[in-house]
Amino acid sequence: MDGDRDSAAALAFELRETLGKGARVIRIEAGPPLQQLTVLGHLQRQGALSTNDLAAATKVRPQSMTNTVRSLEENGLVRRRPHPTDGRTVLIEMTRKGVKTLEDIFALREDWLTGVILQKLTVRERQELQRGLTLIKRIIETESRR
Repeated sequence: MDGDRDSAAALAFELRETLGKGARVIRIEAGPPLQQLTVLGHLQRQGALSTNDLAAATKVRPQSMTNTVRSLEENGLVRRRPHPTDGRTVLIEMTRKGVKTLEDIFALREDWLTGVILQKLTVRERQELQRGLTLIKRIIETESRR
């Protein structure tokens, strides 16, 4: 049993390292900094959120999120609007420019990754990658439901 745990732990370490390195490689220099992209991603997936909700979702202090939102707002990527039912709360939502910026960045990343996959992997390797992605998704989806 300890052998199973040890091999699973080694696999978990390698998976975490590989996914982290992959995420860093895929990031591009153009566009907003990572924290701002993370906020835009949350707004894209969840819709308008308060600064406190964004801070909690990204695990940063509310003061840090206020600065991030201010930068996004100065660049025309988000705007503030009143909460429909809570007059004390302001919601942050993406602007058209914010949506387009995020879409453009994702398109650049996907185009780059498509090229790498086509150049570096055989058809069989692409099929293996698809099977591996299915397993990774299952791991992530199982854990995200907790």
